[in-house]
Formats: sequence, C-alpha cells, structure tokens
Amino acid sequence: MIHIAARVPDPAARRLTITLYGYAFLSDLVLLYPLYVVFFADTGLSVGQISSLFVVWSAAGILFEVPSGAWADVVSRRLLLCLAPLVAAAGFALWVLLPSYPAFAVGFLLWGAGGALVSGALEALVWTELDRLGAVDRYARVLGRARTAGVLGVVLSGVLAGPVLAAGGYPAVGAASVLACLLATLVAARMPEHRPPAAVPVPVPESALAARSVGAAPLRPDEPDTAPPANPDDDRDLGWWDTLRAGVAQVRTHPPVRAAVLLVAVVAADWGALDEYTPLLALDTGVGARAVPLLLLLLWAGVTVGGLLAPAGERLGRRGYAALLGLVGVALAGGALLRHPAGFVLLAVAFGAAQLATVLADARLQARITGTSRATVTSLAGMATDVLIIVTYAVYGLLATVAGNAVAFALIAGAYLVMPLVLLTRRRSPAELALRAGSADD
Repeated sequence: MIHIAARVPDPAARRLTITLYGYAFLSDLVLLYPLYVVFFADTGLSVGQISSLFVVWSAAGILFEVPSGAWADVVSRRLLLCLAPLVAAAGFALWVLLPSYPAFAVGFLLWGAGGALVSGALEALVWTELDRLGAVDRYARVLGRARTAGVLGVVLSGVLAGPVLAAGGYPAVGAASVLACLLATLVAARMPEHRPPAAVPVPVPESALAARSVGAAPLRPDEPDTAPPANPDDDRDLGWWDTLRAGVAQVRTHPPVRAAVLLVAVVAADWGALDEYTPLLALDTGVGARAVPLLLLLLWAGVTVGGLLAPAGERLGRRGYAALLGLVGVALAGGALLRHPAGFVLLAVAFGAAQLATVLADARLQARITGTSRATVTSLAGMATDVLIIVTYAVYGLLATVAGNAVAFALIAGAYLVMPLVLLTRRRSPAELALRAGSADD
C-alpha cells in the first residue's frame, strides 16, 4: 500500500535524497566519458570496430538487465548499488592497462553489467524508501533531481578530462575514473534500505492496476481495495527464479503495466540513441572540432532543466504529456534540419523535454507495479530500452549513409510525433474508466 503521512521525517528523507544525488553524481563523474571514442581511435580501432563495441555495450545491458533486476528483488538492493561502480571500474582499469580491442570489448561487458546492476535496483529502492516515509508522491521530483546530478557529473567530467589528459595521459584519466567509481561505492554503502518481512498479501483487484494519466497523483490510501495492506515490495519469500517469473508475468498479464513498460522504452530509447550522434551533427553545421563540446554542453544544460521540471510535469494529464512528446519530435527534427549551430538551441529544448518525459514515464511505471518484483519489472523496461537503442543504431546508420546525419536525425525523431497519436487514440480499459469515475466521485 502507498502510505501518505502527514509529514515526512526530514532527517530520513534528507539522508535518502542527499545520498542518492551524491551517488548519481559520482557514478557519472567518469573522465573517460568524453574521451573513450578518441582513446579507441588513438589505439588504432576503425569506425566499424568502434561501432561494434557500442553494440557489445548495449547487448551486455540486454543480457544482464532482467536477471540482475530479479536479483535486486531477492537480495539487498543497496548491495547491488555498491557492486555496480566496482564492476564498471574494473572495465575502465582494463582499458588503460591493456588497450586493445579484446580489452575494450570486455570492458564494455563489465560496464554494461554494472549499469544493469543499478537499473531497476535504484528505482525500486528509492520508491520503497519514499513509500516507507509516506512521501511516494515525491518520487518523480527526487528521480528528476538525481538524473540532473548525474548530468552535472557528466558535464564536470567533460571540463576536467582535457586538463587531466594533458597532465598524465590516458592512464591518469583512467585512474580518475576508477577513483570516482570507488567513491560512488562508498556513498552507496550509506544508502538507507528497510525491507522488513511483509504480512500475507491480499489479492489485488483489477481496478488497482488501472492506467492513470502520466501526471496524475499516486493512488490514495482511501481508495478502497486498490492495494494489499502491507508493502508488497517487502515480501521477499520468493526465490530468484520465482521472482523473475512473477515480474515477467505481471508485464505479460497486466495491460497497464505492459503499456507503461513500453512507454518507458520508447521514450528513453529514441533520444538516448540520438545523443550518440550529436557530435557528428555538430560537425555538419560547419563548426570546428573545438566548438563541438560547447554545443554539447548546451544540450546537457537542457537535460538538466528537464530533470528539474519534474514536479511541474507531474501535473500533466494525458493530453499534456502527448503535447510534451510532440514538442520533443518537432524540436529534434527542426534543430537537426536547420544545419546551423543555432539549431542546437532547439535540440537543447528537445533534450530537456525528453528528459522530463522519461522521468514521468518512469514514475508512471512505478505507480502501476504491484507485488514482489518491482526491480524485475523496471529492469524489463530497461531491457526493452536497450533493444530499441540497438535497432535505432542500425536504422540511423542506414539512413545517414543514404541521406546524411541531419535527415537521419529528423526521421528517427519522427517517433515522438507518432507516440502522441497512440496515447490520445488508445481506448481506455474498463478498469481505467472505473478508477477514473471513482476518483471523480471523491
């Protein structure tokens, strides 16, 4: 059940949020981020080999995503958050100690595994802790700020990478990256986690799974028969395999959960894949290589603003969310087709709106998940995102070869113009209509 308390215990909430923001910042304060493609090229890798490494990276996420999510529902989620930076750090150390294609491939496997350990576990831990504190309605705000902290880590890594490279070469950059990962592990060890044994769960009626608008408030405790009397995330009687099956079954048999998983995947994958091609888009505008980081910083500024707008975005209904997605599509396509540095202002707006849409989609998913497999279901959304990213890479490569980067970028962005039509024309299920009518009566 989602408990809404009259007042959130300030020290407990502060500990959770500050620790979360520090973890997100340090996890992305990896100085290899802005340099690893250059590092690979300097080692002698071709563009084709570098592209194949990206596929290995995404494939690693697909391979480890769901199993690690089920693991997070069985063991300590805090433990997985501690392990994830260590696994990534091992990959970064391997890169600089043995620079070669096999080492880079293994490093990407480790990096992908580390990302999979975090995905699902982090969202489930934060949701469960906020639920315990009676502040689950703040989830979108907290998650948006956490992602903004990660963006700030990326930005700072871009600022520091050049001077560190000049001072100590790639070994120094690698050492700094490993150090940031070790610090992230230390911060994760301070993450609060309370998962006491749960009471016997009460069957949840279908009305509890009814779809809600993206910006709607979480279910209220006075809504009858919408959740079991105990926190379903606290029930850890199921083993790893049964937890995995329960998560898959929830997505397969409950249309509202399945729709939320698909929404997260489609919204996150498109702009997540396009982000990798923004440097090429910047070069096509005619600027020099030294100006490219400045244009990319403009994009990350937009992403930062988008994450901070999550509280305002929670008020969006279905039409408002559809309009937000339409803005993403129009701004992405317009910024790319402008073929001018000024177009990156539009791209910054698009990336900010896309970040906001992704945070809201994740909050919608968490509000619909019930039972013992919260991290598993969230990881299924992450796996679907990785699959779509690989597909987007392939489609973009074909389109860019034929028509160039700007046209390929604009065509891929067209998905954000299709999604609003799907959202606005999808028929509501009887459970949705019943829940909507009940809320109106209140």
